[in-house]
Amino acid sequence: MRKIIIVLAILFAVNFGYSQSSFKEDVDVVQSIYGKSKSDLMKEYMNLSDSQAVLFAKVYEKYEEERKALGQVKFQLINNYAANYATLTDQKADELAKGILKNNLDYEKLYTKTYSQAKKAIGAINAAKFMQIEVYLQTIIRGEILDSIPFIGELEKTKNQTN
Repeated sequence: MRKIIIVLAILFAVNFGYSQSSFKEDVDVVQSIYGKSKSDLMKEYMNLSDSQAVLFAKVYEKYEEERKALGQVKFQLINNYAANYATLTDQKADELAKGILKNNLDYEKLYTKTYSQAKKAIGAINAAKFMQIEVYLQTIIRGEILDSIPFIGELEKTKNQTN
């Protein structure tokens, strides 16, 4: 039932031109789970010296800018899925699946690039710490999103079971 309500909310939002950045969505998820902002969690976990923090800030800001752009694409794919859920065709399903796969690969490429930049700036151990916490947070966010999106055909099954 929860998934049906969320899908209906997404459909309602899409139909009325709702436009919210995925960054806001990501921030809300992290904030709701940990009670802290993502940047505060990152600073606390990384525990860098002042000089390392300055070097890392440059890498992190660039990473966040690119991650937010990828998040926008992810959000658009979710909206596209919600808008087409009830009338999903093979062609639209293929388009959405390919978009999701590409977005996932783009995230992996960004992780790889950022790890290399962070390693140069703050060393391999700290770069690995960054990747560990970042992938962990993104996995939680992805899980929250996936938990709120119905599987293809799920609403029809639920509807048929209640009739």
